[in-house]
Amino acid sequence: MTLISAAMSEAARQARFDDGGPLDALGLRAAEAAAGTLRADGPTPVAPSPRCRRTAQVLGLPSPVDEPALAGCDSGRWRGRTLDEVAAAEPEALARWLADPAAAPHGGEPLQALLDRVAGWLAALPGDGPPVTAVVEPDTVRAAAVHALGAPATAFWRLDVRPLTATHLTGRAGRWNLRCGEPL
Repeated sequence: MTLISAAMSEAARQARFDDGGPLDALGLRAAEAAAGTLRADGPTPVAPSPRCRRTAQVLGLPSPVDEPALAGCDSGRWRGRTLDEVAAAEPEALARWLADPAAAPHGGEPLQALLDRVAGWLAALPGDGPPVTAVVEPDTVRAAAVHALGAPATAFWRLDVRPLTATHLTGRAGRWNLRCGEPL
């Protein structure tokens, strides 16, 4: 299993909660520069966002297919706002969201739901199938890493995932090994 973090978007560059926007010009150029560096057998699962779909297309991965279980965390009414804006307007809500994986003060999805959704997708992968390469949002990569390591949910916030890097999970459900941050 290889998880490719999507190329850069304006929202990511500005530290905004994802707004579903496309790749920005620098992200597109970086993906074009990395095109042809990956090989994938069969369809490519992608998070259902414009930037993940476009990243997969530009990288030349075959048959991108939206996989809802790989979507980034739904940030509710914080969507499109910067972390600084949310911290200034709703400091207690932001602190609760960062401290409690079950909290969803933004009206969106709690972090625990993202972790559970990604863990469920990993558990459903066939153990004897071909290797899977998926293009996903950075928070999906972090959720997969937390699950693979059996780490507590709070470890999610301690993982940085750079754009256009590969995180490899080898093994299978219940016994994953992790190799992180390989640039494309």
